Amino acid sequence: MTDAPATPPRAPETAVAPRLIATDLDGTLLHDDKTVSDRTIAALAAAEQAGIEVFFVTGRPARWMGVVSDHVHGHGLAICANGAAVVDLHRGGRIVEVSPLERTVALAVVDALRSAAPGTSFAVERTGGIHYEPQYPPLLLDPAAAVAPAEKLLADDFVSTLCPAADEPDATRGPDGLSEAANGPGGRSAARYSPAGPTDPAGPSFPDQPVIKLLAHHPELDPDAFLQLARTAAGDLASFTRSSPTALLEISGPGVSKAGTLARCCAERGISPDEVVAFGDMPNDIEMLSWAGTSYAMANAHPDVLAATTGRTASNNDDGVAAVIERILHDGGPRGDRSH
Repeated sequence: MTDAPATPPRAPETAVAPRLIATDLDGTLLHDDKTVSDRTIAALAAAEQAGIEVFFVTGRPARWMGVVSDHVHGHGLAICANGAAVVDLHRGGRIVEVSPLERTVALAVVDALRSAAPGTSFAVERTGGIHYEPQYPPLLLDPAAAVAPAEKLLADDFVSTLCPAADEPDATRGPDGLSEAANGPGGRSAARYSPAGPTDPAGPSFPDQPVIKLLAHHPELDPDAFLQLARTAAGDLASFTRSSPTALLEISGPGVSKAGTLARCCAERGISPDEVVAFGDMPNDIEMLSWAGTSYAMANAHPDVLAATTGRTASNNDDGVAAVIERILHDGGPRGDRSH
């Protein structure tokens, strides 16, 4: 059993000029209303113009990257699904690299969590979209989904009809994609998708789409306690993390993390860890923040993130990422004022 996925070794902090900025999105780069401020847009463009690459490194799936797709230049790549997918934003969010969660492993995780935490419900994120159990909290995400028990969604021969969903504005979602009904007041109490109908042989074959993430939600447990319980019950099977204010776990293949995929992308470019400046706010960012030579926690960050970083900056709503980028470009390095 492992408590967390293995991560690349942390490089010693140095005064090396940064060559790459790696930033989380929700709770970090984006304001709470899921927008990118004009100040942040200008800072990102200035960094790229100065020769510093910018990578968005997020738990979001590829299809949710429209909010930032116009603000990545040069390489055009983003790291999505907590490191399980590399996405080309210059080509409409096309997934160019996948580190899948094997179907049989996902089934074993489902079985372990059902035993360890009765009442857990699941969603299955595949490269083509998300599908979930009837008990899973309301989703306001995608044009179609299949609703069925996780064991059926992960079966090697599962096909199903899809059910249409009404369009909803991005601001009604939490960072985890759940409706406000799951994240707090003001949301709807009913799921936006009806249960899927009978199996349709003409329907899409979901097993042709790799599983990139399994999501597990518990209606009562404390989020951090649920994460620790899951790692104890099934940490030898997969990588467990969380980014939601609710008890929602994000489960990837063994060793898959933001850090691992970012390290690989940097190695391909000849960029060392001490040339990377990283930003984040939640537990799914910790491995990346620990790997990067210089790291910043947002003022609104989870306590474990605050403990894992070398620096602090202002909150996401106060453009904390932009503030650091501006200092980097002004001072020629990431040191600047760390008193936030």
